[in-house]
Amino acid sequence: MSAVAAAPRLLRGLPPIVTPHARLLVLGSFPGAASLAARQYYAHPRNHFWPILSALWDVDLLALPYDERTEQVRRRGLAIWDVYAACRREGSLDSAIEDAQPNDLAGLVARTPALRAIAHNGGESARAMRVTRTLGVPVWRLPSTSPANASWSFERKLAAWREAFAACGLA
Repeated sequence: MSAVAAAPRLLRGLPPIVTPHARLLVLGSFPGAASLAARQYYAHPRNHFWPILSALWDVDLLALPYDERTEQVRRRGLAIWDVYAACRREGSLDSAIEDAQPNDLAGLVARTPALRAIAHNGGESARAMRVTRTLGVPVWRLPSTSPANASWSFERKLAAWREAFAACGLA
């Protein structure tokens, strides 16, 4: 008798952080385990997302409660979402994503008339560029803010992110 490993359960992502006046949409792939548990984007303590925004905007976002961070995001014209609405995955690595179900990116872009660009946070997210390039705005591929992307220093990531944010008037 052979044992068959059960497939990981289907995980559901987070709702978008967005307003109609958002000028830049940052797309991750799918929230990691820490983010799903906290129901917060980029909740892993070593993820560089919030420190990068803090440096770009000269405000200590990590010192703020999550709802105040997301208010800063909305007020400054940034939207945050993921390319996948749901998937099966053990752990947090993008390489473990299976049975991914896409989010309705076209629908979100249609509801965001001020949008100037889309920025993919990392390689797995950037796999959706074949879709996002058809949505009528420039598309950027940015280095992942994940702690798994240790080959890029914080300073190098910040420089790449600064270029995209500046192009959209957010830095």
